[in-house]
Parts: sequence; C-alpha cells; structure tokens
Amino acid sequence: MTLTSFNRQWLREPAAEFAGVMILVIFGAGVGCQANLSTNTGVASSPNGDPASFAFGWAVGLSLAVWVSAGISGGHVNPAVTLSLAIFRGFPWRKVPVYMIAQLLGGIVGAGIIYANYFHAIDIVEGGRGIRTLATAGIFSTFAAGYETNVSAFFNEFLATAILLFVILAATDKRNSPPPYGLLPLVIFVVTLGIAASLGMNTGFAINPARDLGPRMLMAMVGYDKEIWNFRNQYWLWCPIIAPFLGAMAGTAFYDSILFTGQESFIVRA
Repeated sequence: MTLTSFNRQWLREPAAEFAGVMILVIFGAGVGCQANLSTNTGVASSPNGDPASFAFGWAVGLSLAVWVSAGISGGHVNPAVTLSLAIFRGFPWRKVPVYMIAQLLGGIVGAGIIYANYFHAIDIVEGGRGIRTLATAGIFSTFAAGYETNVSAFFNEFLATAILLFVILAATDKRNSPPPYGLLPLVIFVVTLGIAASLGMNTGFAINPARDLGPRMLMAMVGYDKEIWNFRNQYWLWCPIIAPFLGAMAGTAFYDSILFTGQESFIVRA
C-alpha cells in the first residue's frame, strides 16, 4: 500500500464522513434551534421558522453532506447506509467501524458547534443557566410525539429509512436512469424533504443513528438530565438507532431483490 492510498483509506475517507455528518447536524440542529427557540418572546419578537423551514434545513444539510463527501468516501454520512452497503453491496467490512466512528464524532462535533452558537437562547427557554431538560432536547435529537405508541414510532423510523435507502440505490443505479454526475445531492435533497414533509411529524425522522446519537451524547456532556436516555424505556436505542438500521437493510434488500440487475449485490449474484 502506497502512502497515497493509505492516506485516502484511513484519513481522507473517514474525514469526509466526519465532515459530512457534522455539516448535516449543523444545518439540521441549527434550523431546529432557530425555529423552536424563537417561539419564546425572550429570544425573538416573533417565531423565526416553521415545520417547512425545519424540513428544508435537514434536507439542505443532508444534500450538502453528500456533496462534500461523495467523491471521497462515497457519501454515506449514515451508519445505516454503511452497514447496508457492507451486507448487500460488498463495501469492505474493515472500513465499517472506521466510518461509523467518524460519523458519530461528526454528529457530536456538529451538535457542539450549534450548542455553542445558541446556548444563550437555550438558557432563556429553559429558565436559567445550566438548566437542561426535554424542553429543548428535541432540538438536537428525536423523541416520539405523545400520541405515538412505541410500535408506531418504531415503524415510522423503519419506513422512512427504508424509503431513503430505496431512493439512494435507485439514484445510484447506472441501469436505472441515474442523475447526471454531480447531481446526486439534488436527489438526496428531494427525498429528505419528502420524508420530512410526509413522515417527519411522529418521530422527527432520525433516519440516521449518528445524527441522533451524536447530538444526544453531546447533550449528556453539557448537562441535560437523564431523561434523554430514559425516555420511553431507552427510546434512544430502539427507535432512532435500531429501527433505521433495520429499515435500511429492508430497503436495500427490497431494491436488490426486485429491481437491481447489477452484479454488485450478493442477492443478484446468488
């Protein structure tokens, strides 16, 4: 292995995944702060955001994340994507833990940057310096709406992530009218915006374990109470982490078994 190939595999690729998730969280959590914190009159005279801006913020964040990383690391920016590609498409298993760690760190750092930018407004909404509760935790990580049952919340995340992977695979399938080179981020923007607008209300559409767990870890570091972990019997694990992993595998398996004709998938080869 030459120095150049070593640098690409062990430095540039994880760095691209780190940067991608960091950018995703900066835009997503940033619009969450602006939209939610501005509803408090102590922060702003009028609300500065709505559900549409929330959807656009996350869609912009994910499309830019893919844009900056796709040519270097493949633009996974999501552990569920990485695992699915390793299982079904021959992505090297030796890279899986490296990618996932980089993605998680990107989520932590991205959330840290947004927290540093908005913590004064968070103090006002929470009612004082150092008070950190679920009142603002939803800005950074996802929590199911009160009317949602646990089964419904799990299904929502499973379905949304399955759709995400299904569209990603269709858009990158050379035999299925892929977008022109360089326009994949536009497809990602459209599908993320659609998921946010259509499936986002119930759970906040995590669809990415790193984008949820990374900011949740950051919240624990800055003093949020234990409810971010204890909510609905460890909701943080089974809904925004396990459900996206399973949904991604289901979406990939469905596409590869029904529509894909390339030899890259072990389902087609079998």
